[in-house]
Amino acid sequence: MESKVSEGGLNVTLTIRLLMHGKEVGSIIGKKGETVKKMREESAARINISEGNCPERIVTITGPTDAIFKAFAMIAYKFEEDIINSMSNSPATSKPPVTLRLVVPASQCGSLIGKGGSKIKEIRESTGAQVQVAGDMLPNSTERAVTISGTPDAIIQCVKQICVVMLESPPKGATIPYRPKPASTPVIFAGGQVRADPLAASTANLSLLLQPPLPAYTIQGQYAIPHPDLTKLHQLAMQQTPFPPLGQTNPAFPGLDANPPASTHELTIPNDLIGCIIGRQGTKINEIRQMSGAQIKIANATEGSSERQITITGTPANISLAQYLINARLTSEVTGMGAL
Repeated sequence: MESKVSEGGLNVTLTIRLLMHGKEVGSIIGKKGETVKKMREESAARINISEGNCPERIVTITGPTDAIFKAFAMIAYKFEEDIINSMSNSPATSKPPVTLRLVVPASQCGSLIGKGGSKIKEIRESTGAQVQVAGDMLPNSTERAVTISGTPDAIIQCVKQICVVMLESPPKGATIPYRPKPASTPVIFAGGQVRADPLAASTANLSLLLQPPLPAYTIQGQYAIPHPDLTKLHQLAMQQTPFPPLGQTNPAFPGLDANPPASTHELTIPNDLIGCIIGRQGTKINEIRQMSGAQIKIANATEGSSERQITITGTPANISLAQYLINARLTSEVTGMGAL
């Protein structure tokens, strides 16, 4: 990709992901799918809507940039039409802005914000749209929500400028995409027992840690897709909250242990490999904490020691997933992949 891309010369294929609520998705799909069919035909962009009974859905728009801009224009004008229709039955006099939420890899958000917020300020001033980049990553992903609001024309100009930034600053490493959770009740295992997972590392010995495992995440293009064998473990880890506020218990459900007792596992890592676990400014270790739900502490370097101690605290599922993600980082570093 060329480092400099002029707006007029955008003719590459791009994929933009949008996060929408169920009502918004219903508006885009239309009666018997007629609206989305029309959008696909008139824009020539591929528009895919994620499956599942979720409060939120991911709408993926792929195509040449001119097709993407046309699809965005149709979506923005459709949302404005919905707002106008809803106001006909409402006493409100001021028309609220159209709002879209993009899902952007966290590694690209720095370029979108710019040094000292200069880039995002420039986009706001030149387009008239409001742009907000979420401070935290979306759950169990390495993506952030970017909220754009304003008139349809302002939104279209804003999306064009965001596309330029994304083309000039491609994502770094693999992106773990945000996947909205289904609107379903939590899975309760019989007897409340957590079955030991065979994927969990059971030793702190580095030679065993570095034995080639099944990859925790399969790389597909720029995306890292969780390995199917880890799905149950990941779901279980996310359902449990092992760290209630200090000195507090959860009296909401007497007799039900909503916060399973936390256990601790320790392992040691050579100093020369600890950097791949921590990542730049702690990004990698924070991703592992967020994805596993475990508390992970890395001891300070000790004089005369060539190793660092890592302490993982959480439920068995939290610990298993954290160990596996650390294992994957070490393996990719030693084998030269460095993608996870």
